[in-house]
Amino acid sequence: MNRTLPLALAAAAIFAGLNVAAPPARAQTLVFTAIPDQDESRLRTRFGKVATYLSKQLGVEAKYVPVKSYAAAVTAFRNNQVQLAWFGGLSGVRARALVPGSRAIAQGTEDARFVTYFIAHASTSLSESNDFPKGIAGKTFTFGEKGSTSGRLMPEFHIRKAFGKAPEQVFGRVGFSGDHSRTIALVQSGAYQVGAVNYEVWESELKLGKIDASRVRVIWRTPPYPDYQWTIRGDVDAKFGKGFADRVGAVLLAIKDPDLLAAFPRSGFLPATNADYAPIEQVGKSIGLID
Repeated sequence: MNRTLPLALAAAAIFAGLNVAAPPARAQTLVFTAIPDQDESRLRTRFGKVATYLSKQLGVEAKYVPVKSYAAAVTAFRNNQVQLAWFGGLSGVRARALVPGSRAIAQGTEDARFVTYFIAHASTSLSESNDFPKGIAGKTFTFGEKGSTSGRLMPEFHIRKAFGKAPEQVFGRVGFSGDHSRTIALVQSGAYQVGAVNYEVWESELKLGKIDASRVRVIWRTPPYPDYQWTIRGDVDAKFGKGFADRVGAVLLAIKDPDLLAAFPRSGFLPATNADYAPIEQVGKSIGLID
């Protein structure tokens, strides 16, 4: 009798038994991104600090990956290339609609009542007013990025409300700068006469000495609205373990380091829910930016 075959089969059975248990899983990496509302070098510095903080507090590697546009941030979230994102109000609504179970988990203290500034070049002779500045009609106007809440959605809403027309019917020329820093630069240079900008970016650049008040000024402030938030995918618990999404939320809410907060810039973080952004969804639908 050939004893080799039974021995081989027995060995195979042993190895098969050993392989019943899955091999140790490789360490998972939490990948996150942020809408590119400012220049890329500033964002890398800002969110590099966040990655270090998250890695330490969560016990998993956290990695920030930049994207080129607001739409790219939403696409990366939809495709699970990132599991967490710092979105604006509009981009967050769009992203959560594409990924079942995803949710807003934290917002900056200032984000519950965010504001857009309308700014104008000094040559327009427009000055600040509490009333909507109807004198902007006929001027050249630049929004920020096409998917921006503060740089496009809310200013367009107020323009349509004031004039009963689309921006293209109100202004001599309409542009999209791509980000808030560039909006300020374009209006300050006179390339556009008027623009709409995130108030946080304006205030930050003013402190950094990048704004020449003799050339560009704030002429109107919108009523407040909900804006930026951290949104997390609905399937992270399956990937990182039960309760992981809640842990991420708790870690974000616990940020107290002034240097880390200044990188946003925010004074702190508050809990957020999807329902907080219902007004943004409603405005988006009313002007055709959300289906």
